[in-house]
Amino acid sequence: MRKRHLLVSDFDQTLSFDDTGHKLSETLGIDGFAEKVAGLSRLNLVQEGAELAYLLGHDPAFRRVRRAQLSAIGPQIRLKRNIARLVQLLASGIDGMHFDFYVVSAAPEEVVHAALRGLVPPEHVLATRFRFDDATGEIASVERVAAGYGKVMAVDALRLSLGIPGERLVYVGDGSSDLHVMLHVNRIDGLTIAASESRSITQIARRTVISDDALSVLIPILEELCGYTPVQVRGLFERHGLQIQEWDRVRTDWLTISDRDDAAELQGIGAGG
Repeated sequence: MRKRHLLVSDFDQTLSFDDTGHKLSETLGIDGFAEKVAGLSRLNLVQEGAELAYLLGHDPAFRRVRRAQLSAIGPQIRLKRNIARLVQLLASGIDGMHFDFYVVSAAPEEVVHAALRGLVPPEHVLATRFRFDDATGEIASVERVAAGYGKVMAVDALRLSLGIPGERLVYVGDGSSDLHVMLHVNRIDGLTIAASESRSITQIARRTVISDDALSVLIPILEELCGYTPVQVRGLFERHGLQIQEWDRVRTDWLTISDRDDAAELQGIGAGG
């Protein structure tokens, strides 16, 4: 009997190269998105990752966005290669393990559904959901935001509904908005994978994989869960008509180095205080 596992992935800059908020602002000619997000972060007004949802509901420039415009952004998002092959391979099973693949994202669900149409079933996407006013077409309220602790709740509810134990959960994310859920997954003995070199996330994730191909997340899964050697990993890819052309296994050390005189001065100040 195959063991059932759950693989949950973020969307923006994890399965894609683009950030939904930046793409939406650029397409609609809305200026100052980055500055507005930075301002919300400084005020700690919303959870990290929920800035776009807040702006769409409260900022005058973004409140004019309608459902159709969100859906139109989806096909413009640049996706990583082989998402469909990843979903198919996971569903078919690896070494007696079956994987359910879900996407949990703070991006509006209209964007994610449109971007992943034909690749990931809509019922396997948990994203930010708005309620739209029937008369005006504008956003009336936010029904769900999968960001920060909201993402932790979404992932855990999904895991429990499928009956997946913590050690069979894999989460893939790219940035600081994934910190809470990664810490939670680590705590329940799941596998966390960073899809970027952001220090905030690589220090938390058990593994980091950088690639423009969605199939790259299979590397840590095969090694950590299946115990594959690099030779066996390459062999599995080749059996599916794929070849790993470049694979640089590099461990990154983050360092801050100062002159000894500077360090001694700082120690002296600390001792005097």
